[in-house]
Amino acid sequence: MSPQRRTRPEGSERTLNEAYDTALLDLDGVVYAGGEAIAHAVESLGAARAGGMHLAYVTNNALRTPEAVAENLTDLGVPAESADVITSAQAVARLISDQVPAGARVLVIGGEGLRAALRERGLEPVESAEDAPAAVVQGYGGPELAWGRFAEACYAIARGVPWFASNTDLTIPSARGIAPGNGAAVEVVRIATGAEPQVAGKPLPPMHRETILRTGAERPLVVGDRLDTDIEGAFNGGVDSLLVLTGVTDAAQLLAAEPRHRPTYIDADLRGLLTGQPEVTKVAGGFACGGWTASVTVDALALDGNDGNDGNDGNAANGGDGGDTPDALDGLRALCAAAWTQAGDGSCTLDAGKALSRLGL
Repeated sequence: MSPQRRTRPEGSERTLNEAYDTALLDLDGVVYAGGEAIAHAVESLGAARAGGMHLAYVTNNALRTPEAVAENLTDLGVPAESADVITSAQAVARLISDQVPAGARVLVIGGEGLRAALRERGLEPVESAEDAPAAVVQGYGGPELAWGRFAEACYAIARGVPWFASNTDLTIPSARGIAPGNGAAVEVVRIATGAEPQVAGKPLPPMHRETILRTGAERPLVVGDRLDTDIEGAFNGGVDSLLVLTGVTDAAQLLAAEPRHRPTYIDADLRGLLTGQPEVTKVAGGFACGGWTASVTVDALALDGNDGNDGNDGNAANGGDGGDTPDALDGLRALCAAAWTQAGDGSCTLDAGKALSRLGL
């Protein structure tokens, strides 16, 4: 079933690390959070790699160089080389190099990750609109990026210099909470100039092209926690995806997903790379998975089954561990099939509160 026609999560008899040659992994919310490795990430990635799966780490954050990202991953216990890391800075640098002469100057509004990516493509980073740049590129520059850098971009753009952005994520997670991301900074320049940038990062095609060019993946699996970047990026690239529930997406958002935001597979965390995926089947009155049956009533999603199995119906309040139990995940997969089928090409708006409560979600 193609991503464009998906009405239910798919099953897989083979483990995902055997069914796909390359995992294109998001980082924050998938591999780590708040500077620490997410539970089960290190051992799961190690086992997937040992089984022959190529691991590539794909990030919209243009601040750090691939070398810095790889060093951080290695320190967390996930050995990585710089060639294993693909950033939106690399994607936007390639996009620019396709449109300007070799050796052209590019005004940089961002950090070292952007500068390194431009040099890799034979372009010259500059700091001022007075340096006759052939392009302006904007990427996340960290909390210390000076306000005057936005003005510098505006001066060049007002003179007709083409404008590029690594990505437009409005927020970025930090150890203290959610902070403004590059998308918020892009909005500052957009409001001041009335211009529109060319954007490279997830979920847009230039980022997917960059990952395929750098990894040589033939059967890639996108692994992420965000519907609007990771899963939509897989949709736009026409490849399969695995959503893990360790990041920003919750069960209610997943049930309401539009077609471009519907993952191929759903799992609690990166242990899902090492397992198959249960099949969701159409049954009389609804959809079944692992003993749960989900259906649509007049104004809500309903869920039946699995009450008391092994004394645990997946609800943390009943002695389970909520969304981390296989039972809860099977129920969620069945609910997705019911919700996505009912919504068709739109978003399901039916009340799912009672059904999700039974799953501890």
